Amino acid sequence: MRVLVVEDEQVLSRALRRGLQAEGFAVDVASDGDTGLQLALEGGHDVVVLDLMLPGRSGVDVLRTMRGEQVWTPVLILSARDSDADVAGGLDVGADDYLPKPFAFTVLVARLRALLRRGAPPRPAVLRVGRLELDPATREVHRDEEPVALTTRETALLEQLMRRPGEVLSKIELRDHVWDAAGDDLNVVEVYVGYLRRKLGRETIETVRGVGYRVVGR
Repeated sequence: MRVLVVEDEQVLSRALRRGLQAEGFAVDVASDGDTGLQLALEGGHDVVVLDLMLPGRSGVDVLRTMRGEQVWTPVLILSARDSDADVAGGLDVGADDYLPKPFAFTVLVARLRALLRRGAPPRPAVLRVGRLELDPATREVHRDEEPVALTTRETALLEQLMRRPGEVLSKIELRDHVWDAAGDDLNVVEVYVGYLRRKLGRETIETVRGVGYRVVGR
């Protein structure tokens, strides 16, 4: 398995190369964002270990560009930025995992192997269904390229539907993913579907009687 390590701390990058090679990985190393992005876009890597604070192009920009170019190689962010906002932001931009520094090397290897087992199915950074578009990172929603203002809960419900386009999701499944299953009645799903239809058009979400809802984005 080939790993791309994008890390500007020379001592750490050399240690990662030696350690990963000892674990049986083939390792390429880049010390700046521009070189890292070039290597990532060329393909041939099974997983990328990416720092966020890099010379030149930042790790976030590297990741955003990769996903924008439809490169779905699994990415593990390895960064000293360890706040909840940093972790959430990295995952929203398209990372598959996030490991704050300092870290245990055994944990890094275990997480890389877990990513390799999953493979790299397409996971678009921006969700598109029909005339609808939703960016999970910015929480922005557009219909026919026009912005639509949604509440946090409305956005969460729409995102859940758009992540599985064409599938019918039950009220129970939607409630359990968007609300506290123990504290909310199933009727809350119907109410919020109504809110979405008023803002996005009634035809954007279909009701499948006795089953649930699906987004069609008309």
